[in-house]
This record gives sequence, structure tokens and C-alpha cells, in this order.
Amino acid sequence: MVELYRSILRPLLFRLDAEESHRLAFKAMRAANRLPLVKRAIARQCRYRHPSLICQRFGQRFPNPLGLAAGFDKNAELVTFWSACGFGFVELGTITAVPQPGNDKPRLFRLPADRALINRMGFNNDGAEVVAARLRKLSPIWPARPLPIGINIGKSKVAPLEAATDDYLASLRALVEFADYLVINVSSPNTPGLRELQQRDELERLLGALRPACRQTPLLVKIAPELNDEQLADVVELARAHGLDGIIATNTTTNRANLQTEEIELVGQVGGLSGRPLKERSLRVIATLYRLSKGELPIIGVGGLFDGNDAYDAIRAGASLVQLYTGFVYGGPLVVRQILKQLVARLRADGYEHIDEAIGVDAAESSESRSSSADL
Repeated sequence: MVELYRSILRPLLFRLDAEESHRLAFKAMRAANRLPLVKRAIARQCRYRHPSLICQRFGQRFPNPLGLAAGFDKNAELVTFWSACGFGFVELGTITAVPQPGNDKPRLFRLPADRALINRMGFNNDGAEVVAARLRKLSPIWPARPLPIGINIGKSKVAPLEAATDDYLASLRALVEFADYLVINVSSPNTPGLRELQQRDELERLLGALRPACRQTPLLVKIAPELNDEQLADVVELARAHGLDGIIATNTTTNRANLQTEEIELVGQVGGLSGRPLKERSLRVIATLYRLSKGELPIIGVGGLFDGNDAYDAIRAGASLVQLYTGFVYGGPLVVRQILKQLVARLRADGYEHIDEAIGVDAAESSESRSSSADL
């Protein structure tokens, strides 16, 4: 089925406008979600269970460490579907306090030569209150849901930076009861001024207000790949000071260096780049965060993940969990099973019985190597 998708279905979808093909795929998944027999058939094909992948994070049991990244199910429309696709968790959003249509179209572009996407969606979503109402309808099945749910919140475009804290608090209060973990998105390049909230003083003010409001719900922050080592050190220090439960590394990048796509094809394609070109930078950020936090701060790795080797690289760099987005678009529905099987094979090849044993081993080895060199 993987080859069927790649050789037939993907070429057909890729002939359409990127956002239109996403809409059609989402419509098909909504239809499948309403048919229990179809959903069970999908689960039989897509799920892959293995004891070495079951893990505990943020006080929750994760059936496996591979999640669907924020941006795919922005409005919590397919919450009960993602387990059938084989994911170990799903992150909903990004959701804002105020409903917003997002940026003008076209706003989603494919770069097949680079196995990448560019998006400038602009947090198009139904708003926190509408999403909360949708999740509330699922409350009868909530205690028995098969996978943890993360909720990613961002700043409304209409909210000025000086009102950002109140804007985030409105979303948090509406959605916190439904989240197994919450994410503060301060790193999208598609909302004007948003990345300024990553600056130390702004981030400290935001975390100081949001952490107490979360109460017992785990809180994470999602950062940009462009942060330098000094800025990453600030993030780690603030995360510790305010009791954050983890960091997501990384969001999309504005960098366009070393792409295979012709420059003329990139004209007008302003926005965040995701996919294969982001992998190495994301790995460096993950490893740096792991070393700075001495492995004590859980990291969710996202960026350039297409197969089990990519997932394993992120875990060895220091990620406790990993997320898929662009790789799901390019790989299709069976890519999750494929990644998990490859991940187990890599663990076995290296003599590990459980995924936890592999977390951060490359970052630790790199740190030891530098220490040894300094002693010479």
C-alpha cells in the first residue's frame, strides 16, 4: 500500500493545489472515521505495536513515541481517528482565542525536489471556544481514549504583542481540561511579531502567567530552529525556572539555503519551510537542548522526519518523542507503521531493548568527546 500511495495516489493529489488536496484528504478521513468497519480495517493495516516502543511521558502512557504534529488537525475534527492511523499521540491546533481565517491563498506549497512544504497558513482555525465545544461532545469517550492528546495554542493575529499573555490565557482556560499536555507556540513565522515572544523577557512574562494557570496539566513551549546556543540556553533556564514539562524542537524555518528547487519556483512562496531540509538543523537544536538540560527536560523532536532512521536519529540526539507532518503528506497512511517497524529494527541492531535506552546517546557521546578534547 505504501507503493500504491506513492506511485498512484500521491501523483494524483500532487496535481491539485496543495491546500485543496489537503482538504480532500481530510474529507476522506472524516468519512472513514464515521464508518467503524472502515476505521478498523485502517487500524489493521496501519497500526504497529511493540513493547519496546511503549513509553511513559508527562505522566501518560504512549503506545509509541511517534505523534502527528500540530497543523494537520487544527480544529480537533479527527481526534478519534489518529489512533487507527497508528500514531502514538496527536497534537491538535494551532488554536487561537479568536477564530481567524488565516492568511490569503495560496498559502501552502510543495517542493517535491526537496521533499518539503512551505506554508503561510497563519493559524487558520475555528477559535478556542468552538474547538472546546467540539471536544466537550467527545467527553463520554474521553477517559477511554486510545492515545494522549496535546493541544497547541498560539497568539491571535488581532491581539497586539502587549496583550499576548491575556490572549494565550483565554485559549488555555478554554482548552486545558481536554489536554494531556499543552503547547505554547511562540515560533510560527506566519503571525507577525509572534517570534518576538521567544526573547527572554517576553517569554519569561508569558511563562510566568501560563504555568500557574495550567495547574497539573503538563506545559511545553515550541521553539524556532533559528535560535542560537545562547537563546537556547535562555529557553532551558526559563523552562526550569517556571517548571515547564518539555520543549518542542522545532517549528518551520524561514531559511531557504541549499534547496534543490529552482529559485524561480520559490518566488512568492513566503512562509515556513518544513520537511527534509529542516532535519539537520532540528537535530542540532535537539542535541543542544539535551546537553544544556543534562537530559532532564523532555524534548519532542519534529522536523524532516520521513522514515525510521530519521526518527532514530532524533531520539539518539535527545528526543523523548518525535512528530510527523511533512513526512505524512509525502509518505501516506502506511508510513507510520513503516517508521515504527524500522525504529524497532534500529533499536535491536544497536542492542537496545527499549526506546528509553537510546535517548540522547549521540548528544552524550558528543559532549564526552568535547570534554576529552579539552583535557588534552
